[in-house]
Amino acid sequence: MTLMLQTLYFEDLSLGQRDSFEKTVMADDVVGFAEVSGDRNPIHLSEHFAARTPFKTRIAHGLYTASLISALLGTRLPGPGAIYLSQSLNFRAPVKIGDTVTVSVEVVELIAEKNRARLSCECRVGETVVLDGEALVKVPSRAEIEVA
Repeated sequence: MTLMLQTLYFEDLSLGQRDSFEKTVMADDVVGFAEVSGDRNPIHLSEHFAARTPFKTRIAHGLYTASLISALLGTRLPGPGAIYLSQSLNFRAPVKIGDTVTVSVEVVELIAEKNRARLSCECRVGETVVLDGEALVKVPSRAEIEVA
C-alpha cells in the first residue's frame, strides 16, 4: 500500500470533503504490527489459540486498523504537515487476516481561528463498520508556510 501524497492547506478544506482508500490486511502486516507495538496477544499471532476464541481465527490488532486512519490523515486528507491532536475510536467488529478494509475520512467541522479540522473516521469491511470515531487535527495554512 502506497498512498500518493497530497498536501492540503487549511484554506483548501471544506465541509463534507472526503477521501478514502482500501487495504487488504495480510498476515505479515499483523506480525509486523506485533513487533513494532510489542502486543503479542496470541489472538493476533496464533491460529491454534485464535481457533478457541469467539472469532475462530486470527484477527488484526484494533490499533493496526486505527493506524490506517492515521495513514489517510497524514498522506491525503489533510496530508503532510497535519498534526494529530486527538482521536476517538469505537471498535465495532473484528478485522480478520485477508479482509479488505475501506478507510474513509470526512471533514465535519473547520475551526478557522486555530486552523483545526474535525474529521469523521470510518473503517469498513464490506458493509460492516469495524471501527469509527473522530479525529481533530491542526492543519497548516498557506500563510504559515509563506512566513517560514
